[in-house]
Amino acid sequence: MTRKIAMFVLVLWLLATPQVHAQNATDTARDTGQIAPEESPATDPPTVIFPHSETSRFWASGQMNFIEQWHPAFHSPYQGAQSLAPGAEHAGSRVLTLFLGWQVTNTTELLIDPESAGGRGIGDALGLAGFTNLDVVRNPSLGNAPYISRAMIHQVIPLSHDRVANERGPFSLATTLPARRLEIRVGKFGMADFFDLNSAGTDSHLQFLNWTVDNNGAYDYAADTRGYTVGVIVEYQDRAWGVRYAEVLMPRVANGIDYEWKLGRARAENVEFELRKGFLPRRAGVVRLLSYVNHANMGDYRQAIQQFESGATTVPDITNHRLLTSIKYGFGVNAEQELVNGFMAFGRFGWNEGRHESYAYTEVDQTALFGVVVKGRKWNRSLDRAGFAFTANAISGDHREYLALGGKGFLLGDGRLNYGREKILDSFYTVHVWRGVFASFDLQHINNPGYNRDRGPVLVPALRLHLDL
Repeated sequence: MTRKIAMFVLVLWLLATPQVHAQNATDTARDTGQIAPEESPATDPPTVIFPHSETSRFWASGQMNFIEQWHPAFHSPYQGAQSLAPGAEHAGSRVLTLFLGWQVTNTTELLIDPESAGGRGIGDALGLAGFTNLDVVRNPSLGNAPYISRAMIHQVIPLSHDRVANERGPFSLATTLPARRLEIRVGKFGMADFFDLNSAGTDSHLQFLNWTVDNNGAYDYAADTRGYTVGVIVEYQDRAWGVRYAEVLMPRVANGIDYEWKLGRARAENVEFELRKGFLPRRAGVVRLLSYVNHANMGDYRQAIQQFESGATTVPDITNHRLLTSIKYGFGVNAEQELVNGFMAFGRFGWNEGRHESYAYTEVDQTALFGVVVKGRKWNRSLDRAGFAFTANAISGDHREYLALGGKGFLLGDGRLNYGREKILDSFYTVHVWRGVFASFDLQHINNPGYNRDRGPVLVPALRLHLDL
């Protein structure tokens, strides 16, 4: 692995050109108006290892994220095939991404991101709805061979002559953008790159690690096993508000790696409205309202239970149904509010109909989250940051009965269930070491893992090393 890392760094060194600095995907979203701006004094040190050009039509940057997690033994009177193992365990993961772009014209860009993900999560990412490491691929058998994570055309259509500043980054190469504009993206991307963003709770490289803190757990967004999809996003942006719509592909099976290309069988529609206005005077804030509809070959929890009760199956089996297209829909609210300089509060609420199986993200039907993040400027460490978040996840009545009778989802299945909401505390401290090098300590405490009162609680500490190149 050391040789691969060295080669990755060498490629970036050869491609890098002088001046200014790059940014990660979350920073890019902030600068294009999707996330509330943060105070960033000119005296802050560089936040990338290699500087990048503000004027070149070509972009090359990268990131490396290494996470090591473990948990001690915890109480577990029983367990099933999809349980988090109760014995002490540790696991590591790594994600390497190379961001490449070409600004063909002032309004047209081609973006492509080769990536490699390796390692595994504790319990192979099974047994928790709010899993502890967002970087983990939910099927370790995919291996660590490089793949193309994103490949898209980005087209900007100006709707006004006045322009606003935009800091260049992997998803947007222009230094200024029209204040009013349409943005169209066509190709392969991650829905979480553009929807349900939050400046305090989205970035697993520098902030929280838990799936249901960095994303809305009830947002079963279209994605393959690695978290990407193919489709089109159309976005309208004005100075204080914006709206985006996506039509994208769903996987053929729950948590599958292959897409269903026949839109009549499977697809997903997503829409999000965003108002960039704080609740407090002269303080930044954003509110986002999200809705989605998934069409896919999804099973019905109630139907699976009825099949079991009639003796058609030995246990409830959500996959035991004829080929059909079902509809699953949901809603989300996402808010962030600066309280004082460098201190941001944030929260999410999510709900989906819970009748049809969890299919692409995780097994959550309702979620509520509140957290805070503070910048280290308060203690003269301007690029350090610390955060604390609490989230409570829940599932529908049909979903919990299905699991209680011995059914398995793609993540959960203890064999039986003494239901309780899965409650998670996630906290972190990130230290800026040098230029684009950051180190973090993260600690999570999980009550009722997999919604089971009979198991846990589970304590999960973690160490993270992140490099922005």
